[in-house]
Amino acid sequence: QVQLVESGGGLVQAGGSLRLSCAASRSILSLNAMGWYRQAPGKQRELVARITSSSSTNYADSVKGRFTISRDNAKNTVYLQMNSLKPEDTAVYYCNGVRYVLSMDGPLNYWGQGTQVTVSS
Repeated sequence: QVQLVESGGGLVQAGGSLRLSCAASRSILSLNAMGWYRQAPGKQRELVARITSSSSTNYADSVKGRFTISRDNAKNTVYLQMNSLKPEDTAVYYCNGVRYVLSMDGPLNYWGQGTQVTVSS
C-alpha cells in the first residue's frame, strides 16, 4: 500500500496563504493521478484539485484562480498552494493517489490522514 502523509495545515487569516505538502512512500510516477480533497464537518468530501501523470490539472470551481496543485517528482511530493484564502476553505484536507491497473475494473485509491486548515475572518 502507498503511504501518503500531509503537512502544512494550520490557522491563517482570510486573504492569507498556505502551502500543503503530500509526501509519498514511493515514486509518484507510479501513480496515474494525485489530488487534494477536503471535508468540512457535516459535509461530504469534495475534490479540490487534481494532477495527472502527464501534468494535466483540474480544479473545483470554488478554488480556481486561488489554488495551484504541483509536484516534485524527485521528492515524491505533491503540493497545494492556497492563496487568497476564505473562511469557506476551512476543512480537513486529504491527499489522494490513484493508480489504474489493467487487470482491474477500477482504480486503486490511496489516502493520507488529513491536515486541518482553518481560515479566520
